[in-house]
Amino acid sequence: KRRNGIIKKAHELTVLCDAQVCLIMISKSNKIRGFTSHTTTMKNIIDRYQNTANIDLWISHYEKMQEQLRMLKEVNYKLRREIRKRMGEDLDDLEIDELQDLEQKMATAAEVLRTRKIVLQEHKISTQTNTTKKKVANLEQRNGDLMLELEAYCEDPQYGLLNEEDYETTVTLANGASNLYAFRLHHCPPTPAHLHLGGGFGSHDLRLA
Repeated sequence: KRRNGIIKKAHELTVLCDAQVCLIMISKSNKIRGFTSHTTTMKNIIDRYQNTANIDLWISHYEKMQEQLRMLKEVNYKLRREIRKRMGEDLDDLEIDELQDLEQKMATAAEVLRTRKIVLQEHKISTQTNTTKKKVANLEQRNGDLMLELEAYCEDPQYGLLNEEDYETTVTLANGASNLYAFRLHHCPPTPAHLHLGGGFGSHDLRLA
């Protein structure tokens, strides 16, 4: 309520006295309330105050900024020089102990790089291995499903496994019955692929008559 009263008085000074007023209030809880005449800005009033009183409110802040800038430039110079040293440049003014210290730092950095490289390579190999295992598992599952389907066909009464002698007779019968099927049994030596995938039917090959 009192703050509102002060702001009201500042507004009255602006209207009744044609004065340029700038009011800033900061509470204990760091809440800021302010008022500035509508004919000016807070910056203009502060600048007029500095010119009239012949003081500089920002000089201390400016000096601090200059000091911070100087320190940052010094840090930047040291870092750039350290980078040049690690690249084998700007070494003429170094003493033997400084060169030994630089050598130790570079050896440590190289060890860290090698360790990181090994970790990344192991992760890559592990990922590729897992992907390959999944592909192999899918192929084995597919092969097992196909073998089960083939066994189911063999057990179906409509299908049969025939030797060479009975093949022609079965074909003749099949031509007269639309629901009769026959497989022709051919001698076929096993291949490494058959052995790798589970063996199949051994030394025979099946063909639908």
